[in-house]
Amino acid sequence: MQLYNTLGRQKETFVPVHPGKVNMYVCGITAYDYCHIGHARSALVFDVLVRQLRHLGLDVTFVRNFTDVDDKIINRANKENRDWREVAQTYIDAFHEDMDRLGVLRADVEPRATDYIKEIQDLCAKLIAGGKAYATPSGDVYFRVRSYAPYGKLSGRSLDELLSGARVAPGEEKEDPLDFALWKAAKPGEPSWESPWGQGRPGWHIECSAMSESYLPLDIHGGGQDLVFPHHENEIAQTEAVCHCHLARYWVHNGFVQVNAEKMSKSLGNFKTIRDILESYLPETLRFFLLGKHYRSPIDFTADSMDEAEKAQHRVYTALREAEKALQREKWKKIPLPQETADEWAAQPKALDEAMDDDLNTAQALGHIFTQVRIVNRLLEDKNMRASEAVRDILREFLVRAEQWNARLGLFGQQPDAFLTALRGIRASRKNIDMPRVEALLQERQAARANKDFATSDALRQALLDLGVSVRDTPEGQDWDLE
Repeated sequence: MQLYNTLGRQKETFVPVHPGKVNMYVCGITAYDYCHIGHARSALVFDVLVRQLRHLGLDVTFVRNFTDVDDKIINRANKENRDWREVAQTYIDAFHEDMDRLGVLRADVEPRATDYIKEIQDLCAKLIAGGKAYATPSGDVYFRVRSYAPYGKLSGRSLDELLSGARVAPGEEKEDPLDFALWKAAKPGEPSWESPWGQGRPGWHIECSAMSESYLPLDIHGGGQDLVFPHHENEIAQTEAVCHCHLARYWVHNGFVQVNAEKMSKSLGNFKTIRDILESYLPETLRFFLLGKHYRSPIDFTADSMDEAEKAQHRVYTALREAEKALQREKWKKIPLPQETADEWAAQPKALDEAMDDDLNTAQALGHIFTQVRIVNRLLEDKNMRASEAVRDILREFLVRAEQWNARLGLFGQQPDAFLTALRGIRASRKNIDMPRVEALLQERQAARANKDFATSDALRQALLDLGVSVRDTPEGQDWDLE
């Protein structure tokens, strides 16, 4: 498998530090608010990466942390007159609820920063002892950036470039504008812990160094592209200055999410939480949309793109439903499959594997899934071929392959009729369609057809069409959907 390594700025063959075993650490949320679509993308990318590594037979230990003490958590707690621990727990619980709905597998280990205060202080002490950090008279501890020669190797930034934007704020006791905080002296009304430098709390960057320490050297360290600098750059400096080893062999970062071609921000009024989106779309539709682009590419969230995702899902689930129906046939004919079709069908699993092995190219993998859907639809539409034993075997394999897609991508694993019914329902809700009225008209039309009153049946079909509902008559009865 090839993975793009941010550190080397190229795709590299993935080779674990210890054969057959993978330690993967991904930076999780700061628990002060509901998760937005950017969090969803990052979680899904690394969920699929874990699934892929396990598919390849590797024993993966997946660690994803929670930052449960931070300025934003403290500010929210003060604003709402709540305990900061209660605020953090509220949004950790919300994270789990949101990710469970999106089908994101739970991490094997979910450390919290506040459970690692001793380890954080030990790291600070080791860095001070080695001359890589220093304590100030006020009780802050800073990392000496210039003491770590490779600083900037992940982000590609030089010290001169960084220095041009660096400042020492009034009251800070930094030796150098580039230095960053490892430990922060306590402020009135903030949570704090006793330390060799007085009461205080950890800086953000050192938390991840402490929480990942027992898994070193990591095979993979991941997160969003926004974490490359300063967070991951600082993590490398802190950890490697103490362990004298590589923090991680591969650094994997996912691209940004925009909303309607603009950066997502609360000030622009386009801030989309997962919960906002799932009021209007099914969870699997959001998952499908986010996996429809290569993980390193930027992705633009729009209503149109989500509607297109729904249409694509509808095609797959309809094909699965029709395959299940067709397999109920009792008698099959011995009609050979055209060689070209047989070859195209047989080639798809390998093509999908190659896409996933090529830097987790889910967009290309989905393309191969749709090729298989087209083959199945083509065979089912052929009145001669659809009764053949060869097509029966393909339909059976199609359903088996769908189970594999679900295991690897977390897609297309629902019962087709249940998914299509749910999809129809949420689309109707979004379009404000009067569902009781639709159901009543469908029942009237069914009765008219039973009485062979086709004029009334046609009039009711038009009435439904005026409501945005199309009706198709099948041997099993009426099948309806939204226009």
